[in-house]
Amino acid sequence: MKRHIDEELDKLNTDLLKMATLTEQAIHRSVEALKNKDTELALAVIEGDKQIDRLELIIDEMAIDLLALYQPMAIDLRFITTAMKINAEIERIADLSVNISQRVLEIADRPLLKPIAEIITLSAIARKMVRDSIDAFVNRDKKLAKEVILTDPSANQLRTSIQRELIYEYMVKDGNTAPQGVPMLLVVRHLERMCDHATNIAEDVIYMVQAKFVKHTAFPRGDSTG
Repeated sequence: MKRHIDEELDKLNTDLLKMATLTEQAIHRSVEALKNKDTELALAVIEGDKQIDRLELIIDEMAIDLLALYQPMAIDLRFITTAMKINAEIERIADLSVNISQRVLEIADRPLLKPIAEIITLSAIARKMVRDSIDAFVNRDKKLAKEVILTDPSANQLRTSIQRELIYEYMVKDGNTAPQGVPMLLVVRHLERMCDHATNIAEDVIYMVQAKFVKHTAFPRGDSTG
């Protein structure tokens, strides 16, 4: 027999998934705005963040109500508390999409520097990490969560490579590129922070499934998920 709390947990799950979908779209649209120097799209991302902020409040209130009304135990308690933490992580990711859009407004009237191609690659990694971390939560998939965690070092390496190119191949050699280079450096930082938040979500998923903290734990490639 299905418990009443199960219906409430399903609703929490659905709203969190909706928020994550909107956030993933915001990442894509913010980088598209950068690639095309599309200020209208950048402004749309900034405006759309209001809906994500509203969902964050709704999800938080729902989770608090569930804790107060049902006093859940074990896996239900871990699910609700994990949902609250993931809710905050997703909202921060959405804010980073807004930050990227604000950088677009700063450089829309200037030519883009060559590393835009690598920035687009980093954005694809960030989007996949966010999507996979949420899929891991929805499906209680600890293996997928570990794959997200293992991807983060590659994202960090790409970030460092792009930063070095922007600084040493452009801004150091030609100071006139700084007005484009600095905002692009910030975009790279914003994308890398998205990857960090996705990693946090994946670590929370493993805790939810296994009741085991894995923060600051290095998973070797090929690690078993048992």
